[in-house]
Amino acid sequence: MSGDVMQLVTQFKTACANYDINAIDSHTALCETLDALAGDLGKDGETRIQFGVGEVWTEIHKLWRDLVHAQLTFWDGDDSDDGDDAGSIKERKKQHSLSSLCVSLARFMRNLVAGVSGNQIKAFEDEPIIRRLLHYYTSWSSIENEEASFTARILTQMLSNIITGNEALISNLWETYLNLQEDQVILIRLLASPDNRILLAVLTMIINCVRESRSRTKMLTRTPIGARICIILLDDMVKLYDADEGSEGARAFDVGYSIFTRIIETGLMPDLYTELAIMDEIVTPHQTTLLKLLDSYLQSTPVSSPGTQSRITKTHVKLCPMLSNLFFSLSTYAQTAMRRSLLPSVPNAVQDHSIVVDVQGPPAQLDVLLPKVCEALVLTAQCIITITLAAHSHHHSSPTSSNSTASTHESIHAFFNQIHLEGVGLVENLVELLRLLDRFLPRINFGKPVATSAGPTVEQTKQKETPAPSVQAPTPAPGNPGFNFLKRDLVRLLGILCNEDRAVQDRLRKCGGIELVLNLCVIDERNPYLREHAIFALHNLLKDNPANQAVVEEIKPTGQWDENGVLKDTPRAVRK
Repeated sequence: MSGDVMQLVTQFKTACANYDINAIDSHTALCETLDALAGDLGKDGETRIQFGVGEVWTEIHKLWRDLVHAQLTFWDGDDSDDGDDAGSIKERKKQHSLSSLCVSLARFMRNLVAGVSGNQIKAFEDEPIIRRLLHYYTSWSSIENEEASFTARILTQMLSNIITGNEALISNLWETYLNLQEDQVILIRLLASPDNRILLAVLTMIINCVRESRSRTKMLTRTPIGARICIILLDDMVKLYDADEGSEGARAFDVGYSIFTRIIETGLMPDLYTELAIMDEIVTPHQTTLLKLLDSYLQSTPVSSPGTQSRITKTHVKLCPMLSNLFFSLSTYAQTAMRRSLLPSVPNAVQDHSIVVDVQGPPAQLDVLLPKVCEALVLTAQCIITITLAAHSHHHSSPTSSNSTASTHESIHAFFNQIHLEGVGLVENLVELLRLLDRFLPRINFGKPVATSAGPTVEQTKQKETPAPSVQAPTPAPGNPGFNFLKRDLVRLLGILCNEDRAVQDRLRKCGGIELVLNLCVIDERNPYLREHAIFALHNLLKDNPANQAVVEEIKPTGQWDENGVLKDTPRAVRK
């Protein structure tokens, strides 16, 4: 041990010998010594190593024991009433002194353990005490106190430094925390803090725990405590989204995003989505937020090397079953809700939900969850679109890729075209959903809804029936964000799925998809570029398919074209 380090050890031992936890006046000198030592230890790793092998840990352990005992028994034996101003001032002074000592000791330990495995192991012996202090400083009565929040932040940074880079300590802490009772899990309490700096500290600790371990990431998505942590983390992501660029809040958002990126790339997204479910609810707010993060990840993940491409492809393949099941679930719910709304609440009304009757009257019922379901549908459709486009793009831009990789990319596109639920394919389900949406959501032009008469339903198409005139559909408020972009993204998905796939083109013809797409070649302010995406879908439907081209040839428009290129009086094209 060098002479300079020996001098530092002597200063520390002398300061510890001269202080008494019950003598407030002695705290100041110890705090000053600890702060000075923290500065010296933060400058040089070799100094930290030599200081740690000195006989300092007995004093360090005693400091933590004294501090937690004094802090957690602070109010014991206090019989003073609220009117005793002198007593209140004395107690506040003592509380401030204990908080200051806790901050100085935590800052000293934070620098002492940084990157030194031996020091980390010795410091981890005090983890139960540190956890109790964090529990105290994140209590309901302390969380709004600026001094308590600052103390909690330094303690969190210290705890993060104690385990960072030490696999054994990380596993020990993670397994311990995720098996505690919920009210004892300090990660949950820290994530609930309104202080963005505390959030940054605890999120940094969490990402360090899960970054290199699939098993620990799995615990985060499959255990009750892990799911609870994710729920609060999702709330934090919503809160931090609008944080100013470069602020602690923005940095905390980036770290939180990296946690969910880790979950997605580990293939655990379906597990977490299931854990966030609530009985009898089709979709929860936290599931919607999770889908937003997934959509952002899929659209922003760069491909910089063949290895990266392979990893991304594997991630996409693992997401396909979840996204298809989710689409079927949300679409079926939305279709049922729209049929109920389109069925008039009048006596002796026709009860066949496969058609829309021609009786005028108020809607039978409006499902208040439908906007949220449609919002989740948009996100699901966007995720499927991104995955299929990525597979198609890589397949065509990388002719030298291996046969297995090319086969994987082709299988992603084929998966969504071949998946069925109760005998109904995804594309047929998609057509029926769009048909009902065209009735339920009149297009918005110049801020006003325009009446729509859509084509026949799947059942009517199969039976060659003429559809009955539809009732006046209930018009959701144009400003409701849940319905925005829905038709646009669904018709875009339809066009992608039928691209260069003759079998899907034929299936869409048989279920009336061509007429439906023609009806969507219109301007709708709720669905920007709907017409352009519908035209692209129509192009893919007709490409190299004479039977589909013949269907269009048999159709002629009636009425007059307006200045926007839309038919007036008769919005739906009819056969000759």
